[in-house]
Amino acid sequence: MRVEIWSDIACPWCYVGKARFEKALEAFPHRDGVEVVHRSFELDPGRAKGDVQPVIKMLTKKYGMSEAQAQAGEENLGAQAAAEGLDYRTRDRDHGNTFDMHRLLHLAKEHGKQNELIQAFYRANFAEERSVFTEGDERLVELAVGAGLDEADVRKVLADPSAYADDVRADEREAAELGANGVPFFVLDRKYGVSGAQPAEVFAQALTQAWGERSPLQLLDQGDQGHADACGPDGCAVPQR
Repeated sequence: MRVEIWSDIACPWCYVGKARFEKALEAFPHRDGVEVVHRSFELDPGRAKGDVQPVIKMLTKKYGMSEAQAQAGEENLGAQAAAEGLDYRTRDRDHGNTFDMHRLLHLAKEHGKQNELIQAFYRANFAEERSVFTEGDERLVELAVGAGLDEADVRKVLADPSAYADDVRADEREAAELGANGVPFFVLDRKYGVSGAQPAEVFAQALTQAWGERSPLQLLDQGDQGHADACGPDGCAVPQR
C-alpha cells in the first residue's frame, strides 16, 4: 500500500503531522507493507528565492493578525510539537522560498533518502538556530549530505534551476487535481484522503481501513490456458518434447 504525503518545509503542521502519522504507522501491523512517498507543495510559490522575512512578520502581513496573535499561534504550535516529542523554536524563525528544497527531495527520492532529507529540513527549519533560508545553497548542501546524499549530485541540482523543477510542478498540479488546497495532505492508495495534522488515532484508522479494503487480484478466465507453464519458488517447468 502506498501513502503519499503532500507537504511543505515551511509548514509547521506538516512537521507535526508527519510525527503523528509515523506514530500510527509504527503501531500498524502491516507497516512493512506500506510505502511512504513525500510529494511537493509550496505554501508560498510566488516568493522570490532571496525574499526572507521573520515568521511573525509574514503571519501578520498574510493573515492580518497582530504580532501578539501571531506569537500566540507559534506558542501553541510549540506545545503541539512538544507533545509529539519534537523540538520547536517559537521565536526568531524566518520564512522563505522552499522550491530548491523540494527539488532536492526529488533527488533524494531517487536514492532512497527522501525521508531522511525531509526530516533534516524540518528539524533545521523548526528546531535549529541556523536558518535554511539565509545561508544560501551551502546550508542545503550541508543538510543534504548529512542525510546521505552525494555532495556532487546535490551541487549539480542546485546549480541547475531546471533540475527536478518539472517534478515539483507536477506534484503541485496533482495536489490541485485531488482537491488539496492545504497541507499536510495524505493520500492512501489513491482511495482515501486525510487532510491536516490529525491525531495518530485518525491515521491509524485510515491505515486499517485502506489496508482492509484493498482489492484482491482477480484472475481472468483463461480457459485451457489457466495452467500454462510458469516459473515459481521451485523453479520453472520445462516442457517435455
